[in-house]
Amino acid sequence: MNTTKKSFTSAFIFVTLLFFLWGFITVLVDSLIPRLKEVFTLNYAQSSLVQLAFFGAFFVLAIPSGFILKRIGYQKGIVLGLFVMASGCLLFYPAASLRTFGIFMLAYFVLAAGITILQVAVNPYVSVLGAESGASSRLNLAQAFNSFGTLLAPIFGSILILSDTVKTKQEIAILTEAEKTTYLTNEALAVQSPFLGITILIVVLAIVFFIIKLPKILEEQEKIDFGSLFKHKNLLLGSLGIFFYVGAEVAIGSYLVNYFLEMNLYDTIKGNGTMMGIANSITNIFNISFDNRDPKALLGIFVTFYWGSAMIGRFIGAYLTKIVSPKKVLALFAILAIGMILISINSTGLVLMWSILAVGLFNSIMFPTIFTTSIEGLGNLKPHASGLLCTMIVGGALIPPVFGWAIDGFGFKLAFIVAIVCYLYIIFYANSEKLIKKTKSNVKP
Repeated sequence: MNTTKKSFTSAFIFVTLLFFLWGFITVLVDSLIPRLKEVFTLNYAQSSLVQLAFFGAFFVLAIPSGFILKRIGYQKGIVLGLFVMASGCLLFYPAASLRTFGIFMLAYFVLAAGITILQVAVNPYVSVLGAESGASSRLNLAQAFNSFGTLLAPIFGSILILSDTVKTKQEIAILTEAEKTTYLTNEALAVQSPFLGITILIVVLAIVFFIIKLPKILEEQEKIDFGSLFKHKNLLLGSLGIFFYVGAEVAIGSYLVNYFLEMNLYDTIKGNGTMMGIANSITNIFNISFDNRDPKALLGIFVTFYWGSAMIGRFIGAYLTKIVSPKKVLALFAILAIGMILISINSTGLVLMWSILAVGLFNSIMFPTIFTTSIEGLGNLKPHASGLLCTMIVGGALIPPVFGWAIDGFGFKLAFIVAIVCYLYIIFYANSEKLIKKTKSNVKP
């Protein structure tokens, strides 16, 4: 028993390290994408296709990944995901050299495919490394280190990769053909070395996970009917929970700068010594100032708190879900997220800003908690269930346009109803077991 516990602890440490590096590498690659977009001089339609390639990989490959995972096991699934990620990064090399948009899209899709396989493999694996009652706590802790990696990556990306100035489309347009060719060639060369470095790092990571011995969790079992998943109401409700959570988180995060601009927060922040002190402390890391810059640059600095607070929230959530029912914590955080939105849309100035940023803190535990509670008690069905849950990450591609449409039609204040509806569903999911039991008890035999 002690040997098993020790092997589970060792495996959890290795996998948590993977969460950190995977988050770090993913965001580091993201910091290269703006530069590549300039190399390709993309129009708005092409830019939207880039986002579609990322979320499309989850939608297309998550369920097939579950079948692959059931056949080869969690450890080989992790190794496969890392090698697919490495292949995607390597494809950026010819994409930059040839400046071919099709290869760029393929590279981004393959990279996202690798991330999809990792998501499908790693999340359920963490949930089974110990007692099922502690699954939410373990995944929250692992996801906290993932957030730590995503927090550090932009700093390294700005220092090591984006340290020089990237020209805007307008600046590129006024260059002569010779100057334009030279500039774009140099830009391509500038991203090739970092992509090669990232590829090597991922391959080394894959080799490490191929060599180490992780506990084998999946048992040999006869062929499982995928359709049996749809008999588990908790899993189906949880899948919708993932859809609405990712959709709400991405929708709010994507429009925060626009929200702050429309609420005239630029002048408020600019005239507040404490706020400028916070902003300058952050930008000193990047060695930039706000002189003669677009107001969006200053407002964008504070959006960091929306995403960064997820790390803090997950560390807190890892403790809370250990001592309190995970679904109770989930319901509480969803209620608090709605509360922060209501405070924001009914206030002005810094209260408006910090209350909406606080939604990020309460988003923190939602994915790991919904995920682990959805697959609870599913045993060897977990790989397939994980694929279904990861498919629903597509909410990040579908809900933000609805939110944007609502902003165009009704303004920000009313548009936030879209996000509130998403969180109301999460509250429903957190209480769904009680509601189902209550409904059954009221049905006369």
